[in-house]
Amino acid sequence: MAKKISLDAVKALREKTSASINDCRQALESSGGDERKALELLRQRGAAIAEQRQERTAAQGRVESYVHHDGRLAALVEVNCETDFVARTPEFTQFCKDMAMQVAASSPRYVRREDAAGDGSLSAEELKTLCLLEQPFVKDQSVIVGDLLKALIAKTGENVVIRRIARFAVGEAA
Repeated sequence: MAKKISLDAVKALREKTSASINDCRQALESSGGDERKALELLRQRGAAIAEQRQERTAAQGRVESYVHHDGRLAALVEVNCETDFVARTPEFTQFCKDMAMQVAASSPRYVRREDAAGDGSLSAEELKTLCLLEQPFVKDQSVIVGDLLKALIAKTGENVVIRRIARFAVGEAA
């Protein structure tokens, strides 16, 4: 017989992932109650959902800005989703704010690796620092920005795309 999963375990996993109660319960049941395995299962499920949604049109969204407190550094990011409803959710809005801060702090030149394809002189290590989706998240270095995007896609059920980024700093060449 399958191991009975406590409501506290489901609640704890839900608080960590924001996944649905049913998804958390299923992940815990599949992993035999092991929270680490359940987290990995949810991450894999989210990546699979993101892969399925990739071809859908994302024409709604928002442009978010970050201006450093001294006024010498700013960043803009355009993040698109499929519906205006998702664009207004707190999770989507926070993701956009976090991405604007990420761009300001980490100075990426490209959103994704494919955008840098024309610059064949870049090494794999340089691509990791210059591509936004491959950078460690500034608020939690153990998480990659691309994984945050996949988690948002899984949570919203919509295709979400970081379309464009721009960073400005006083005295810095374009």
